[in-house]
Amino acid sequence: MSGTRLADIAAAAGVSEATVSRVINNKPGVADSTRQQVLTALDVLGYERPGQFRSKAVCLVGLIVPELVNPIFPAFAQTIESHLVRFGYTPVLCTQTPAGVHEDEYVRMLLDRGVAGIIYVSGVHADTTESTERYARLRELGLPIVLINGYREGIDAPFISNDDVASMDLALHHLVQLGHRRIGLAVGSDRYVPVIRKVRGFREAIAALLGEDVPDDLDDLVQTTMFSLEGGASAAGRLIERGATAAVCGSDLMALGAIREARARGLRVPEDFSVVGYDDSLLIAFTDPPLTTVRQAVQSMGEAAVRALLDQISGVGAPRGEFVFRPELVVRRSTAAAPGPRT
Repeated sequence: MSGTRLADIAAAAGVSEATVSRVINNKPGVADSTRQQVLTALDVLGYERPGQFRSKAVCLVGLIVPELVNPIFPAFAQTIESHLVRFGYTPVLCTQTPAGVHEDEYVRMLLDRGVAGIIYVSGVHADTTESTERYARLRELGLPIVLINGYREGIDAPFISNDDVASMDLALHHLVQLGHRRIGLAVGSDRYVPVIRKVRGFREAIAALLGEDVPDDLDDLVQTTMFSLEGGASAAGRLIERGATAAVCGSDLMALGAIREARARGLRVPEDFSVVGYDDSLLIAFTDPPLTTVRQAVQSMGEAAVRALLDQISGVGAPRGEFVFRPELVVRRSTAAAPGPRT
């Protein structure tokens, strides 16, 4: 094997090239856990295992994400994959696309490959119009599963969730302290559990913070749209027309769309219109302006999901129900004091 390949495998496994060489040549002096790390790195990078190891079963874990366009999903995937590899499991990434392979088709493929378990990130389980029977069938088969974001009662599995209600409270406290009173919410379809929770959190926080000053047209300040740049822009346009001076968005992509729309209408961000994002995706700190956003605890949530899955695989069992992780508000330069009356 070439030096370049050895270096790639060593980097992926977190060991030295000498250790990779000893494993490939079946030499002694390598701990079993380290040997497994190297073999898993071979699988992940697509290299063929040495002959003496090919007959051993590879421990596969399915990882289903809705898309890779929104940076939060690659962030979850990377975190989960790194933890799985550390424990000797090979992740099989399944990405859904519009009019592409459905979650159920991916599950059938994963079952055919003999996966040890599946982790779902914002999957079909988060859609309140979809049946949860598909997950009940997997549990009847004894397959360990863990679901991230989008808690639904009746699914016999651990759920790992961001606290969407607390997220709204953090964002609105910040904006109200800056003097904003007409604050809008731009989120995706209200068929999804995280959106339902965000809307509830938004209404509760507005009521608690503004009291008698709650806008009479609060319903018009909650805009459901697409989770995309275009969706954020469309919602922001409607909110600006209704006199909103700030918007809390359901994703960082939507927030960038909101900023673009505000500028297209001749408004300055944040002097005339403040925007809060959601997720704290990669590179968001380097946008213009750097985005104030609510950060999901991706590292902790991903690690907890892997731990819950591996406990089930090992037979220890993982507690059922929902484990909620508190987010963090990251204040940057897309929010500022509320402007005076618009002319």
